[in-house]
Amino acid sequence: MLLCVAGLQLPAASPTTIVHVHVVNDSGRPVGNAEVIVKFLEGRFLKPKKKESWELRTTQEGKVTTPGIPQGKVLIQISAKNYQTFGQTYDLDGDEQTVEIQLKAPQPQYTTDPNPPSGPPKK
Repeated sequence: MLLCVAGLQLPAASPTTIVHVHVVNDSGRPVGNAEVIVKFLEGRFLKPKKKESWELRTTQEGKVTTPGIPQGKVLIQISAKNYQTFGQTYDLDGDEQTVEIQLKAPQPQYTTDPNPPSGPPKK
């Protein structure tokens, strides 16, 4: 049996971007072992069994590189111990893109309770 494919147009693979993420603290020092989540928002046909996000960890140099991911809008979230969680939307539109992220120290916690409990919490 001979199959003729002349004139048949196959769908082109969607363009991809390799994203280099560099995570530092407010002093400019790298943040190692930070969790990096790249979630696809649009520009990707979300089908069953297709990956909707990537979860990665930074190296001790605060760097991580994604594999080639489809271009479009993505949400990049960073979570690291002793830092505020970071999240921002980015448009991916080239072969490679570098994202520099600076994490901040956590904000002080305040209470509106005029008589806050003293000592360690009761079990």
